[in-house]
Amino acid sequence: MIRVRRPRLELILLAVLALAGCGKRDAALPRGSAVIGLYTSLPITWNESPDIRGLLAEQSAPHWALEVLRGRGPVTPLDTLAPLRLPEGAVLVLAQPRPLTPQENVALDAWVQAGGRVLLLADPMLTVHSRFAPGDPRRPQDIAMLSPILGRWGLELAFDDAQPAGEHTVRLPDGDVPVNLPGFFRAAGNSEEGGKSGKVRDAVAHCRLEAAGLLADCIAGKGRVIALADAALLEISEDSQGLAQRQAILGRLLDRLSDSARASK
Repeated sequence: MIRVRRPRLELILLAVLALAGCGKRDAALPRGSAVIGLYTSLPITWNESPDIRGLLAEQSAPHWALEVLRGRGPVTPLDTLAPLRLPEGAVLVLAQPRPLTPQENVALDAWVQAGGRVLLLADPMLTVHSRFAPGDPRRPQDIAMLSPILGRWGLELAFDDAQPAGEHTVRLPDGDVPVNLPGFFRAAGNSEEGGKSGKVRDAVAHCRLEAAGLLADCIAGKGRVIALADAALLEISEDSQGLAQRQAILGRLLDRLSDSARASK
């Protein structure tokens, strides 16, 4: 029996959907129209289903996050980061990605230092609901395992296992962001919660930590990385106010990547 890897299947399905809706979005591309590369284990560009028939049969609306991304420009789902082929000016969204290979770590770091922009959502204790049981390869990545690339940027992702579960909001300059069992970033090798800002040891990035380390804003070479230590933002909200809040925060984090005026220290 031939197994089809989900990212490959995702690309096929998105190609079909793109052809079906060709011309509908091009007339309304926003200012900038930056290509958005999306690399994720979360069901943002596909519906969770145990088989292809279910994937094709479901007529549910697109994930709200996909609509936000499309509002910034054409979305390109990625099956790998090595090689990382995105046009100049593109933004890469890494949403709870699966562990990166050594080749992907190298390609990602080189792309950022050359001027690439990344929005990273790395959750040490994913609370997003999944139809699939733990251990199922179709299930989203439960624990972000990105130590090599984070260490390269001078960061470490930590988790307080004594914190209470349950969604709540944390204030960022971009607004109140919903979190649930979030992690926090700290300077690599530093044991104090929240870490320090600046360049650490052999790191290639200068990072500023916000909200006790929930968010890291890093300059690496000519590029920039905005990293959030939680992915509850991408959950589906049943009430319109909660959905609007999520849409707004995701949009503002993407907008922040376009702000090149921040000092690197």
